[in-house]
Amino acid sequence: MPLFSQIITDFWRTPFLKGDVLYSDDVFTVATNPDLSENRRAMVLETSDGRVMAVLTPMLADKVGLHQQQDLSESTFRRKLKEAGVTLHGADYLFYFSEAEKNVLLEENMEGDLRQLTEQDDAVFSEFQSSATEQDLDEAYVELDHWVVFGSFEQNRLVSASSMYPWKNARIADLGILTLKPFRGKGHARKVVRSISKYAYDQGYEPQYRCRLDNKASASLAKAAGLTLFGKWEVISPDSTD
Repeated sequence: MPLFSQIITDFWRTPFLKGDVLYSDDVFTVATNPDLSENRRAMVLETSDGRVMAVLTPMLADKVGLHQQQDLSESTFRRKLKEAGVTLHGADYLFYFSEAEKNVLLEENMEGDLRQLTEQDDAVFSEFQSSATEQDLDEAYVELDHWVVFGSFEQNRLVSASSMYPWKNARIADLGILTLKPFRGKGHARKVVRSISKYAYDQGYEPQYRCRLDNKASASLAKAAGLTLFGKWEVISPDSTD
C-alpha cells in the first residue's frame, strides 16, 4: 500500500514536473512550468524523503538566469533567487493522513461533545472568536463561512473549532484549527481535526493540515491527530521584488 493517496502525490508532482526540467539529480530537481498562477510563480517542495523540487515560470527562470545546466545545487539555486530579488514566503509543513491511517479514521466513531457548525451557530462562534487572541485567529484562519466547520464543546461552550475550504481545481481540503488556551491539552483539537477530516473524506476530498515550521505545537497536534508529514512547501512571497 502506498503511503499517501494518488490524489496527493499527483497534485504535488504535476506542477513541479509538468514543464521543462532544467536540472535533475538524485536529490534536487528544477523545472519551468508556464501554467503556474501569478501567486505561485515560484515554489519549492521538500518531501519527507529529503528530495527537493523547485518550479518557476519560464519568465521568472529567465530573470533568475536558470537555463539547462550541467550542475546546479539547491544552495546555488537559492542564491540565484536572492540575487534576482525573488523572495520565498516562510515554509509550511504539509501533513496528510496515510492510506493506512485513513482507513482507521473512516471506521472510527467519534466520542465527545462535538458536531458540525452552521450559520445557526453565529452567536456561539462569535463568542468563541472573542475569547481568542488576534494572533491565534490570524494563524488558525478558522471561519464560520468556510466550506465546513466542526466544533468541540465543554459545558455547552465552544472551546475548539476547525474549518476547511477546498483548494481550487483539487480534491484537497485545507484545514485550520483553533482551541481556546484554557482548554488546550484536553484532546479537543485532536477530535475536531479527525472529525472534520472524516467529513472531508466522505465528500471525496483529502484533508490537508498546514502549519509554519516554527509552530511546534501545531506540528505536534498534526501528529497526535494521526497525520503524517508529507513535506515542506515554500511559495513566492507577496512582497517579492522580482
